[in-house]
Amino acid sequence: MVLQKHLPFAFELAERTLPAVLTKQAERFGDRRLFVCGATTWSYREAKNAAAAAAGMLLDAGLAAADRVALMCGNRAEFMTVFLGAAWIGVITVPVNTAAKGPQVSYYLKNSGARILIVEARFLDVIEQADLAGLPLERIWVIGGPAPPALQGVPCSVLPPPGKAVPAAPVKPGDVLAILYTSGTTGPSKGVICPHAQYFWRGVNSSQLLEITDRDILHTTLPLFHINALNCFAQALLTGAAQVVEARFSASGFWPSLALHEATVCYLLGAMVPILLSRPPAPEERAHRVRIALAPGVPGNLHETFRLRCGIALLEGYGSTETNFVIGDVVGQQRIGAMGGVGPGFHARVVDDADNDVAPGIAGELVLRADEPFAFATGYFGMPDKTAEAWKNQWFHTGDRVIQDADARFRFVDRLQDAIRRRAENISSFEVEQVLLSHPEVKVAAVYPVCSALAEDEVMAALVRKPGSSLNEADIMRFCEPRLPYFAIPSFIEFFDDLPRTENGKIQKFQLRDRGVTATTWNRDAAGYQIKRR
Repeated sequence: MVLQKHLPFAFELAERTLPAVLTKQAERFGDRRLFVCGATTWSYREAKNAAAAAAGMLLDAGLAAADRVALMCGNRAEFMTVFLGAAWIGVITVPVNTAAKGPQVSYYLKNSGARILIVEARFLDVIEQADLAGLPLERIWVIGGPAPPALQGVPCSVLPPPGKAVPAAPVKPGDVLAILYTSGTTGPSKGVICPHAQYFWRGVNSSQLLEITDRDILHTTLPLFHINALNCFAQALLTGAAQVVEARFSASGFWPSLALHEATVCYLLGAMVPILLSRPPAPEERAHRVRIALAPGVPGNLHETFRLRCGIALLEGYGSTETNFVIGDVVGQQRIGAMGGVGPGFHARVVDDADNDVAPGIAGELVLRADEPFAFATGYFGMPDKTAEAWKNQWFHTGDRVIQDADARFRFVDRLQDAIRRRAENISSFEVEQVLLSHPEVKVAAVYPVCSALAEDEVMAALVRKPGSSLNEADIMRFCEPRLPYFAIPSFIEFFDDLPRTENGKIQKFQLRDRGVTATTWNRDAAGYQIKRR
């Protein structure tokens, strides 16, 4: 990987950490604007100072390098304050999806061993529903509202003010920056161990493919608890650009926000483009300066439609929480329908079940490696068996079926593993099934993806009732709402007398997926059932 060809400055090996990059860029760019979120604006120098002061706050609370702090917060400046402050002293941030419910929060806290939970006040009811007994959690800090004296015996208080600025700790590129929870496919969600160097290289590669310069303004509505928006900050920091973070995606507010902030780059996900195109054409779709959007998963047939109508080129690519922005082409070289070619410093193969290479044009599993140390995640936290399984033979096994074409570009086919991706969220079918099976009248549950009109996955559940049950679909909805994130609640339900099985009794989900939605399937939207969102 050759930095000088893209970044305005090179970073030596020891400088590929968030504290080192913050320090170096504060010296270079000083009062230039770096970060905007709500009423908060930081220059490069102010971002560094905010990190040092937040680190002082965390040290005052007794945290030390490698300790974990969980963070359940929407797109607010406090999120980045904690994230940068933790990184400054080698503390590990554990972002928690704000749509998580009590059981998921309990699991994340237990698996990560977080000592402190920082939570936005509007999510306190979720924490009340979590089981905090026996966890190493020492205290809860509340953002944006009053704090109760305690929750389940854990002391609570409002988030303390910034502490005395402290020097950056001697963090190394291989030290852990964050634990990011991704979908579990055959078990609970896995905490991906993300080192500082992985964050650095993801920023480098993403900004290279987006061709970002110090004149760009990066605009995101995606949640900061996911790698996409966090990486957007790295892209700005490394290149001298600025990042603008909005609270959430709104189809009606999207174009005015781009214009207001004079954005030049934005970040979209598969379903967002069809949503925007479904609205009547309006002059505001062209009243902006955006030239490109990072938009993985958008159907190929919509790329040119979106560009002609809105003036924005869409950039495809491939990456994951465990890896990096590994596959992609700059806009001028990409071929619609393909994810792109392998980036410099990475290696990709397409293999069969025995890890043997398959020929071009044949579908197989995508496996990946990186040249640079710690450019990928280092495993799954507390799950050595799952780590060994995913990184077997020293290649990361993505679980995705792809085809490598004759021109060395890769095309996505489908997922090998039983994961579901909806509204940019990775949904564990296992976790949804566990909630459904906890209903006293559900005997068997199988959850799997079916295709939606927005060209993404929808969640479908095949259920078998217990004898004598009169359980209906609305009963299932009401049961799931307090127990699952809204995006994981099934959109389609069908009751069966039994489900297709193998000879040893395992459910054959491929048969259910192939069957898909039929005339006898209950459709939540068609039935007019409204899910309550926070």
